[in-house]
Amino acid sequence: MQEYKNEFLDSIKTSAEKFAKKEKEPKKKFMMDFDGIELPTSTSQFKQYWHNPPISQGLTGTCWCFSTTSFFESEIYRLTKQKVKLSELYTVYWEYVEKARRFIREHGDSEFGQGSEANAVQRMWRKYGIVPEEDYTGLKPGQVFHDHDKMFNEMKVYLNSLKDSHAWNEDVALATIKSILNYYIGEPPTMVEVNGKQMSPKDYMKNVLKFNPDDYVGIMSLKEYPYYQKVEYKVPDNWWHSKEYYNVPLDVFTDVLKRTIRKGYTVCIGGDVSEPGYNSHKEVAMVPTFDIPAGYIDENARQFRFSNKSTTDDHGIH
Repeated sequence: MQEYKNEFLDSIKTSAEKFAKKEKEPKKKFMMDFDGIELPTSTSQFKQYWHNPPISQGLTGTCWCFSTTSFFESEIYRLTKQKVKLSELYTVYWEYVEKARRFIREHGDSEFGQGSEANAVQRMWRKYGIVPEEDYTGLKPGQVFHDHDKMFNEMKVYLNSLKDSHAWNEDVALATIKSILNYYIGEPPTMVEVNGKQMSPKDYMKNVLKFNPDDYVGIMSLKEYPYYQKVEYKVPDNWWHSKEYYNVPLDVFTDVLKRTIRKGYTVCIGGDVSEPGYNSHKEVAMVPTFDIPAGYIDENARQFRFSNKSTTDDHGIH
């Protein structure tokens, strides 16, 4: 018996599905045209300080950790001449645990996303220490790039379910979060071995790396906050409402950056890679004339852009 097919109806369905799936035109974006402009072609054209080669954060929202870890690695070299590669995912693991802890304690009234701020790395190292990358990569066998989408969504769905069940038992909920993290990125080590000696991650940071996270301060410049005071940077990534940002006038902010680099330090910054004058392919950033002439950029112009959200800090950079 031959199966009956209504080819005419099938063609209608196929056409309808094709129309429904029709790709939307790419959203147009006003960007600077770099053609005809003499641009730097290599980092070798600039004076460099020691840093590990940049590595990919993969499909994750962890630029805050990759950039700050790179900065701290450079600082460890500057201070001790040790060239070390440290585990970003060790910090990310404990950041998720602490982020979930606050979400649970606040009964869901706390941000739980993939993003965070540079001083979160200080906070996690202070509490949990740090380990070499070889001791904890956060990758499964054969995995090349980090991909946290499924892991994050699973944690997010679970935490949101607590709002309906009101099962705010911290020990039980955190055990579930850790089990999700352990499945996707592995359980972090509690001890590491250095030169045949076993030690905790905190001892490794203190006694081997000779690193003190309390030696570093976050500086920002926004007119909406009082100057020369520590304030809260009110963005979702500052999910724990840190009030440790030292706010200074813009000329002081830029002067600190310049003097820091001239004296042999590197810096970790929060930048905006969606600006029309940034080109990721050419790896350069400029202020286009159609945006605002560079000479007219002052505290008011900068504050205006932050207030209307045309400028923000969407990427951690070292």
